[in-house]
Amino acid sequence: MEWIIIGAVIAVLFIIIIANIAVVQQSRAYVIERLGAFQTVWGVGLHFKIPFIDRIARRVSLKEQVLDYPPQPVITKDNVTMQIDTVVYFQITDPKLYAYGVEQPMAAMETLTATTLRNIIGDLELDQTLTSRDVVNTKMRAILDEATDPWGIKVNRVELKNILPPQDIQNSMEKQMKAERDRRQAILQAEGQKKSAILIAEGEKESAILRASAEKEAAILKAEAEKQAAILRADGEAQAILAVQKALADSLEMLNEKAPNDQVVKLKAIQAMEKVADGKATKIIIPSEMQGLVGLANGLVEGVKEQ
Repeated sequence: MEWIIIGAVIAVLFIIIIANIAVVQQSRAYVIERLGAFQTVWGVGLHFKIPFIDRIARRVSLKEQVLDYPPQPVITKDNVTMQIDTVVYFQITDPKLYAYGVEQPMAAMETLTATTLRNIIGDLELDQTLTSRDVVNTKMRAILDEATDPWGIKVNRVELKNILPPQDIQNSMEKQMKAERDRRQAILQAEGQKKSAILIAEGEKESAILRASAEKEAAILKAEAEKQAAILRADGEAQAILAVQKALADSLEMLNEKAPNDQVVKLKAIQAMEKVADGKATKIIIPSEMQGLVGLANGLVEGVKEQ
């Protein structure tokens, strides 16, 4: 009987010891109280608490957590009521402050987020609210981080998930956006037509410049050709004159070598006068000493014709 009691006592002690051994996992922390007062914070590893004296007051996750709040009515500066839902990313940095800083920290954060959002949106008009999400996010993160610091909570990011204006405002915005898109389309079409007209004008200008250049080059080539032709004609005439003068000089030289008489000289003079007249003169005056020779020459010519 005694052995049974001893065995039972040992078993109870073993169970009590096992029950008071705790293993803290990674990214978690345990807040320990001793006789109702804060004692310590257990980190990662194996820990043992005194039975019936120590207790685990709160198990805290040190990971980054996300709170997605439902849409809340918010009134803008220009009295437009809209629905905005918010997402808050936070992390517990001090388990002791988180356990003893505020009652129900998650509910407190939700209430603080809603009031902060209403305060910020209340200073903005509708258009500013729709276009200033980054500004609102930054302000809310700074305010929430400062307010939750005594609770052992660090707010990393705040995002406005959805902004839902009233239906009539949405319809007006859609009409405005449609008008804006139509305006942009008209501007783009006008710019396209303008660029097309500019390109066409530039093309015509280039064509005109090319035509003028081609005509100029053609005129230059034609002038050069005419110049070369004139030079060649002048050279030909000069050579012809030189040939005639050379032939005349040769004939005179031959006459001088043969010792011509007066009649031959006079006959050459008559031929020279014939060239001078060239069929254009209406009257030719012949010296008296050459008239007899002319008559003789005419008689010879008529005799040849009769024969």
